[in-house]
Amino acid sequence: MADREVDFLLVGGGLAGASCAAELRKQGADGSILLAGREPEPPYERPPLSKEYLRGDAERAEAYVNEPSWYEENGVELLTGKNVMSIDAEAKTAKIQGGEEVAFGQALLATGANVNILRLEGAENEGIHYLRAYGNADAIREDAKAAERVVLVGGSYIAAEVAASLAATGAHCTMVAFEDVALSRTFGDDAGRFFQAGLEEHGVTFVGGEAVCAFEGDGRVSAVLTESGRSFDCELVVVGAGVKPDVMLAQRAGLEVDNGILCDPRLRTSAPGIYAAGDVCSYESVVHGRRIRVEHWDVAMQQGMHAARNMLGADADYDVVPYFFSDLADWASLEYVGPAVDWDEEIWRGSRADGEFSVWYLKDGKVAGCLSVGRSEDLAEARRLLADGVDVAAATAQIGDADADLSALG
Repeated sequence: MADREVDFLLVGGGLAGASCAAELRKQGADGSILLAGREPEPPYERPPLSKEYLRGDAERAEAYVNEPSWYEENGVELLTGKNVMSIDAEAKTAKIQGGEEVAFGQALLATGANVNILRLEGAENEGIHYLRAYGNADAIREDAKAAERVVLVGGSYIAAEVAASLAATGAHCTMVAFEDVALSRTFGDDAGRFFQAGLEEHGVTFVGGEAVCAFEGDGRVSAVLTESGRSFDCELVVVGAGVKPDVMLAQRAGLEVDNGILCDPRLRTSAPGIYAAGDVCSYESVVHGRRIRVEHWDVAMQQGMHAARNMLGADADYDVVPYFFSDLADWASLEYVGPAVDWDEEIWRGSRADGEFSVWYLKDGKVAGCLSVGRSEDLAEARRLLADGVDVAAATAQIGDADADLSALG
């Protein structure tokens, strides 16, 4: 028999779980809510970890999803530093770290993702970091004080954002990436070159087409080695090798998993009364007509809120077009809707030279994604056209004309 019972059990102390709790109360839920997460902090937003917090321009509390006092004031029990060890999906019970067993009416699994660790020779050396939590950012910032040379392993968001942030503080940063062009996996080579040029103009060296094979050092890292035989001297390494969804709890509970927790369009898992949201949620998208999983701030927030409404009986499909943003220090901000897995046409709109443009990614004549730098109004139109599945094959010249009105398309 369970030690106690709650109406809503929210597993994972991040943005998705905190957003779900807030939305439950906003929508009038008066049942008991237990939010349990393994991190010692109240739920916080992760984007500042590679940006303003890493640079020392922001305090921890500025990234909290809700004020710490909000939880008690709104009757939400917050357990920090407490893992949910197991879930019995049929009995609807969960065991919390420390031995307590809690029965629940409905649950949200928002367990997030874990960084991919490079199991390479020399990986045990000090000075090799991964970035996922406040403690990681603190350790990187501390090591950066004594590091003249920093190597960022990876060519995507984390590596680019950390490189831009550390370069702004005076460190000499080198990105060593498997891809030939920075950020090209998401945006393609052409747009990637724009961001790579910006990184290089702000003191970051980009080395593409290189696979890291080992770390050199005698107790502390001194160089990064690649399969081609190149060596990059450094006193600090930050690895941005992607993440993998944390499905261990769901898997042990017998839920269906495959690159995430499998959910239907309403974010329901294979177990009745249990939802998923955020990085771990692989859902059937009614917008895209395929299963997708997105690892970004806005998606975690939106899915947490949507799950809350469905817990309260909305019974609605999740039809929000995924959106994300990124800042490279203070010199470039980008926004994106999609995601485009692949595309057969790119349309540029605006001025690349002025740093105000959008790139439209089309697949079979329809908008699959859109990147905006300084043209948020374009992003709004792209979001609409993507959601409605509008065929824009006959309007490519109009899309490419920066002065053309796109509101009538579709």
